[in-house]
Amino acid sequence: MDATPSIRVILADDHQVVRHGIKQFLSAAGIAVIAEAENGEQAIHLIEQHRPDVAVLDIQMPVYSGIEVARRVRAKGLPIGLLILTAYDDDPFIMAALEAGVNGFVLKTADMEEIIDAVRAVHEGKSALDPEILPKLMRAVAASHEVKKTVEPLTEREMEVLQATARGLTNKAIGLMLGISDRTVQGHLRRIFEKLNAASRTEAVVTASQLGLLNLPTSHETPPD
Repeated sequence: MDATPSIRVILADDHQVVRHGIKQFLSAAGIAVIAEAENGEQAIHLIEQHRPDVAVLDIQMPVYSGIEVARRVRAKGLPIGLLILTAYDDDPFIMAALEAGVNGFVLKTADMEEIIDAVRAVHEGKSALDPEILPKLMRAVAASHEVKKTVEPLTEREMEVLQATARGLTNKAIGLMLGISDRTVQGHLRRIFEKLNAASRTEAVVTASQLGLLNLPTSHETPPD
């Protein structure tokens, strides 16, 4: 294990005991919790101040919910990984979180190792979805999109980018694989989002699966966000 933690995290939860427990096992894994927030307003302030690698957010918090924090962070264009860690797994919460631009959604009932892995995945630009969430996510996407037989076709290059996205590759890795720049990858993803009416990488992959364009991974690997 590296002596210097490689990932800087802000932890937002209105229960001090929960924050303490999460901080302990993240720290033991070499992940530094650099600041803690007990409400959404404080979380936004600390994120702006410290610019962490990852913000771990509860959904139900005073002032602003974790979902509202995610919306505001994304609106500011801050390049921070956002992980929802919550006890709530209702379909509307899942979809609202994805639409807000979170990179992961994990339940508090998950094992410590799963939460640690989720933080690391989000830091790497991947998605982290609790295995119990994926069926709910697919139902939620199906309910929110009237999934049609035909959409504006994806180009061959867009399909290559989408397939690489579903495998968990970051923009940089996709660019290296396809011989294009990170900026070009980002442009392809923007067009993919528009064509699939998706608000995030995860939603794009799940929607493409609903349309029969992709097969979702069957293991614990999940599409990045």
